[in-house]
Amino acid sequence: MNDDERGCPKCGHTETDVGTISTTGGGLSKMFDIQTNSFQVVSCTNCGYSEFYRDTGSRGSDIVDVFLG
Repeated sequence: MNDDERGCPKCGHTETDVGTISTTGGGLSKMFDIQTNSFQVVSCTNCGYSEFYRDTGSRGSDIVDVFLG
């Protein structure tokens, strides 16, 4: 992959913010509002395009590498 092909899939910008969110699953966890799913969210600081990655304990920098190509 060429360096000019890296960056946000929408606008090509190369700066990101990384955050986390937690969500409920179905059934009883939803009924009792128990957060059972955790995701890393990588967002482009230019256009706001975001991708979610299931949190499996990998480091944030690894996820940013996937987002930027």
